[in-house]
Amino acid sequence: MPSLFIPPDHFRELRHEEIFADPSRPLEVDLGCGDGTFVAGMAAQFPERDFLGVERMLGRVEKTMRKIERGQLSNARIMRLETAYTVAWLLPRTSVTRLHLLCPDPWPKKKHAARRMVNQDEFLDGLTRILIPGGEFLLKTDDAPYFEDALASFATREHQFTRLEWAEDEFFYPKTDFEKGWLNIGRSINRARWRYDAH
Repeated sequence: MPSLFIPPDHFRELRHEEIFADPSRPLEVDLGCGDGTFVAGMAAQFPERDFLGVERMLGRVEKTMRKIERGQLSNARIMRLETAYTVAWLLPRTSVTRLHLLCPDPWPKKKHAARRMVNQDEFLDGLTRILIPGGEFLLKTDDAPYFEDALASFATREHQFTRLEWAEDEFFYPKTDFEKGWLNIGRSINRARWRYDAH
């Protein structure tokens, strides 16, 4: 199976088996996966799960492909596509066990705050479409306003999402290239984890 996944059709909902052959295996998605450090690390640690990285930038996609191929990780793939569209429209319904959003573009200017994915109903509704009941959304960001926006957005959806404890080193979770960079210059990383409570 090639490491690069190209959707057969960008204008319809994908079927799970188009991405990975066995839909009974847990599927985790890394949005904006950077150079692939996280997705490759997770795939190597958890061979019983499947991992899809989503990244728009070609150079980062190529780096991720190299990591997947070097590690001979048959349970990891990368798709070059815009992340919000992928969640809102493309990923299969009720297919994702965990969705990771790690160090996303913070859109730091106040006038651009509406562009943050966690502020967009389309993205939040997309999470409820693609996550399995009991599935999780995990967020890490060095940007405090982005983190505060996420907390506020999910607070309005308490009937759908429950915030879970997430202690440092609670479970295996590789640091992304972005996170390492921020930590190296003394920035702190905010993290939050929510469970989708389907009704």
